[in-house]
Amino acid sequence: MEITLRLEREEDFRRVEEITREAFWNHHVPGCDEHFLIRNLRGSERFIPALDFVAVCGGKLIGSIVYMEASIRVGENEHRVLTFGPLSVLPEYQRKGIGSALVRHTLPLAKELGYGAVIIYGDPAYYTRFGFKASKEFSIANNEKKYPAALLVLELVPSALAGIEGIFEEGADYAIDPKEAEEFDKSFNAKEKLVTESQEKFKKIAGTYL
Repeated sequence: MEITLRLEREEDFRRVEEITREAFWNHHVPGCDEHFLIRNLRGSERFIPALDFVAVCGGKLIGSIVYMEASIRVGENEHRVLTFGPLSVLPEYQRKGIGSALVRHTLPLAKELGYGAVIIYGDPAYYTRFGFKASKEFSIANNEKKYPAALLVLELVPSALAGIEGIFEEGADYAIDPKEAEEFDKSFNAKEKLVTESQEKFKKIAGTYL
C-alpha cells in the first residue's frame, strides 16, 4: 500500500471533514464533533497551514492531521508551543501506520518552523512511541492545575521547556458549541449514535491524574 502525504487543499475540506467524522464516530462519545471542530480550526489565526497534511492512497484521501499554536502560561507570561488534533484516519485504514506517518512527517516540519515543543491530549499508549511524555515530568498542568494522564509533551528541541513550568493553554478554538455541532452534523449522512467500549477507555484516560 503506497501512501502519499501532501498539504490539504481547499477542495479537500469536505472530504477531510467526512474522514474525521468516520474516524471518531462513537469513539470518544456517542456520535462525535471532531468534524465540526476541524472546520472551525481552519478559520483560526492560530491554525498552521504549513502543517495541515492529508494522507492519500490510490488517489483517495484517507487521513488528516492539523496543528494549532498553543501556549504554556507561566504567571502573566506565555510560552509559545504547538498542539495537534484531530488526527484522523478512515477506520478501514487504521492500524496500518498511516496516523504514525502523518505524525512523523509533520513533527520535523514543526521544528523547522521554529517551535520547540508540542503538547497534546491523547492516549499515552499510542503517543509515547513518538517520544511524548507525561506532562507531569515537565510540571505542565491543565487549567485545573492537575496532570491528566492524557496530557502529553514532546520537546522538539532538547531542553526547550527547561525552567518553563506552568499551565497548558490549548486555546479557545477547541471549545465547541454542542448545538452548532449538532446542526453541522445534519449536513452529513445519518449515522447511529452508540455506546462503545472505546468510550469507557477514553473516560478512564481522561479521568486519570498523575
